[in-house]
Amino acid sequence: MTAPRPYHHGDLRTALLRQAERTLAEHGADGLSLRELAREVGVSHAAPRRHFPDKRALLDALAEVGYERLGRRLDAALNGAEGDVTERLVLFAQVYVEFAVEHRELLGLMHGPKEGSRGDRLREANDRAFAAPVRLLAEARARGDIDPDTTGRADMAVLALLQGLAVLAATGMNGAKPLGVLVSETVETLLAGLRPR
Repeated sequence: MTAPRPYHHGDLRTALLRQAERTLAEHGADGLSLRELAREVGVSHAAPRRHFPDKRALLDALAEVGYERLGRRLDAALNGAEGDVTERLVLFAQVYVEFAVEHRELLGLMHGPKEGSRGDRLREANDRAFAAPVRLLAEARARGDIDPDTTGRADMAVLALLQGLAVLAATGMNGAKPLGVLVSETVETLLAGLRPR
């Protein structure tokens, strides 16, 4: 008979999330189970439930981790970035698409359905992650680089376009054109339509 696994673990929540992200990347969300996660981290099968009452809570926490990581990358890229709105928006798009390619399964969680109170929390995490590009668009409107009457619509169009590019890139459906060229040409085309007439 084997001895029961210990409950105590230095930072169990962080350890669980790290292992869950590895499992997610290798096997997708369907491959995640709290019991298996506990075994892999080396704690009792009940221990994860102190942090994640069920699998949905674990998946939501992973999505929040994804938003935080994406937000840090976008902030690092855009804060202090030079160039006109096109150059900076292309930079934003490239960082976002690279993240999508590197973290395809995680991005799928981040953009999954958001319901109830957990949805509110994830929408707030999303808003924090995309604060830098939203500021970029607001500054472009204030300078007259894009039509000021597009507030809200332009932001949604940019994010929807980038999500589409991210999906194409992450699934390998972007064709023969180099990804950097595809991203820059797509952003330039979008901005041409947003400029004041």
